[in-house]
Amino acid sequence: MNPEWVFYDGSCGFCHRWVQLVIRVDKEGTAFRFSPRTGETFARLVPAAKAAGLPPSIVVLTREGAVLTLSTAVLHILQGMGGIWALFGRIGRLVPRGIRDPLYALVARVRHRLYKKPEGVCPMVEPRLRRRFGP
Repeated sequence: MNPEWVFYDGSCGFCHRWVQLVIRVDKEGTAFRFSPRTGETFARLVPAAKAAGLPPSIVVLTREGAVLTLSTAVLHILQGMGGIWALFGRIGRLVPRGIRDPLYALVARVRHRLYKKPEGVCPMVEPRLRRRFGP
């Protein structure tokens, strides 16, 4: 089964932490692959017309070709992680999107203050994990 793509803000420390969590849980790398939204993989897989209309959010490209954003993307990732994380994802889907997305927006507004990216340091990916990332 092909992994789904998660596109994230490559300049966000909070987003990098989120990706690291997903990698730790998806040890085999069967659920997700990762690439920054500014990367070649995003440009290649998400049509420009579609990309132009996307909110500033984490983006999931599902196996079926659906593009998920905002809280729906996060809940989809949680469900794909399995275990207790999947339970959190299912419970989160019980909350109406009109409530979930404003909460997502609140976190998005403060995310750069939660985990600042170190200045002048490019996050390094361990060689064994590089296959899970696109340019």
